[in-house]
Amino acid sequence: MPQINNLLNTLKKTLKSHGLTYAQVAAHLELTEASVKRLFSEQQISLQRLEQICQLMHMEISDLVLLMNDQQPRLQQLTHGQEEEITQDLVLLLVTVCVLNRWTMEEILDWYNISEIECLQKLIRLDKLKIIELQPKNKIKLLIASNFSWRDAGPIQQFFQDKLAQEFFSSRFAGEDECLLVLNGMLSRASNQEFQRKLKRFAREFEELNKQDASLPLEERKGITVVLAARNWNYGLFRPLRKNNH
Repeated sequence: MPQINNLLNTLKKTLKSHGLTYAQVAAHLELTEASVKRLFSEQQISLQRLEQICQLMHMEISDLVLLMNDQQPRLQQLTHGQEEEITQDLVLLLVTVCVLNRWTMEEILDWYNISEIECLQKLIRLDKLKIIELQPKNKIKLLIASNFSWRDAGPIQQFFQDKLAQEFFSSRFAGEDECLLVLNGMLSRASNQEFQRKLKRFAREFEELNKQDASLPLEERKGITVVLAARNWNYGLFRPLRKNNH
């Protein structure tokens, strides 16, 4: 029932955004306006009539469902304590990374040497953290917002710096699926802020590609980690050569 409520609320909002009234919907369905109002109030709109209403807005039912999902509250960030909990449990961290990349439970079990019971326990924990909704037959619905991020200088970022950075940068970045760019320049405060906005926009584009490819078979996707960072930094190598007043 909650999903029906959400779908009909989305339908009402979408009709309003299209400037359509109950009277216009009634004319399209060849019903009275009172009948249409009753259909909405009693939540008795059939699939056929729902499709007809969507056609009035030049939409598909699937478009309406996407709008409904976009309007649902989504998790943007975990608390410091929740992130810390994840970093202290390696299996939980693994399962978290997998679900954020839209893996199914079957794919996790196929790729990693963890038991079904342990995997299910971790998924239940992520459900309680509101990162996912664990659905019947252990289907995983991701609940994070499109702008979800780990906390700045939080436990997950710290974990990466302490445990993974050395391994990450041990590569020569010479493979066809690897890239390393080291940029150095002198920017004004305004230019630096503009560059950081572009980095964040790039991160959103990366996430869109990640979502777009989620429907592909797992064997057609490779894990890609991107590190984006910018800071005011004078190379330590040059520090002995600096004058005392700089």
